[in-house]
Amino acid sequence: MPKFKYTATDAQGSEKQGVVEAINRAGALVKLKELQLFPSAVAETDAKAAKIPAAKARGKGGPPAGGPKGSLLKMNLTLPSIFPQRIKRNKLMIFTRQLATLIDAGVPLLRALQVLQKQEPHGGLKKLIGEICEAVESGGTFAEALSHHPKVFDRLFVNMVKAGEIGGVLETTLNRLAEFSEKAEKIKTKVKGAMIYPIVVLVMALGILSFLMIYIIPKFQEIFTGLLEGQQLPVLTQFVMGASDLIIHNAPAVAIGLVGVGVAFKVIGKTKLGRLGFDWLALRVPIFGTLMLRVSISRVTRTLGTLLTSGVQILQSLNIVRETAGNEIVSRAIQKVHDSVKEGETVAAPLEASGVFPSMVVSMITVGEETGRLPDMLTKIADNYEGEVDAAVDGLTSIIEPILIVFLAVIVGTIVIAMFMPLISIISNLR
Repeated sequence: MPKFKYTATDAQGSEKQGVVEAINRAGALVKLKELQLFPSAVAETDAKAAKIPAAKARGKGGPPAGGPKGSLLKMNLTLPSIFPQRIKRNKLMIFTRQLATLIDAGVPLLRALQVLQKQEPHGGLKKLIGEICEAVESGGTFAEALSHHPKVFDRLFVNMVKAGEIGGVLETTLNRLAEFSEKAEKIKTKVKGAMIYPIVVLVMALGILSFLMIYIIPKFQEIFTGLLEGQQLPVLTQFVMGASDLIIHNAPAVAIGLVGVGVAFKVIGKTKLGRLGFDWLALRVPIFGTLMLRVSISRVTRTLGTLLTSGVQILQSLNIVRETAGNEIVSRAIQKVHDSVKEGETVAAPLEASGVFPSMVVSMITVGEETGRLPDMLTKIADNYEGEVDAAVDGLTSIIEPILIVFLAVIVGTIVIAMFMPLISIISNLR
């Protein structure tokens, strides 16, 4: 009987590795499920023996594993990690929804993938679906085929598909994934749309400021030098002219300095301590901090609720949520929840102790745990906070416009006043 080597997670979230004997790979998955293990990789110990039965089971002769087809398959499975495809999120959502519809209609998985590949006009996605088809056709599961493309299908997607395959509800899981992606993309688009206007205004302000500093201020400096006859300029005028000289005569140094500051922030942000500090500050910035916290809470609750509803084990779900939280402070709070659940305690207690999640969220999660409806309660929290994010973005858009106008007026007004103060002195002397 063939032997299958596996890597899996047990009910406590610990990783296990071992070997099981089974007639085929499907039998190995069934045995692992009986052992209450959640496999992430299952492969026959003898690679050649794995491919020959797979070909026979499909009723196809096919070339041997060492032949051209085997080499091509191996190349297709390894190339994506070197040259990852760039697939837009909306195309991935449409693919997921269409695949769920076909499977729900009774079309076998492999046939559904082949249909979608044939009708897909986008070259990158068409190639990706073809590689997934070959991986599934060679005897692998759908989740394993997706895991070969981590730049396109994240851990959330792969683990939900895996849970759907094990539970026999793949079409339901794919529908949930499509809905989850649509709502996440809606929030992302809403926040990005709100930032377009202030970015455009700031770029225009920098352009105007650069024009004044490089071309207008030096003209005034020549006038003041000729007419004031050595008299001292006002402090504000000296500051503006000094800034202009710095930009004109030390432009490369200024540019290198700005780039250096940007790189320094980037490098510091890559460190654990730096990322923690930046994320802590981000949550405490006036107005924007509250918005970012709401977005994080919405993402965390929506992701966790979707995973639990799809049948993914809670410790594994918390690990995935921790990685997709998008904020180190929130990620650490989720880690504490993971440790608490691993010790047999509740989800709500460590959330409350973290001080990050509002009391309303903690109370609703407590009720969900007590009533055994935690996934439903998490989904309701996500719906509530998505509504709050929409309202906050609309409010932010309405107040950003006057704030930026005042900001631009202060900058330009300061330069104008700095230039007119010496002119007043010159006019007084002429009189």
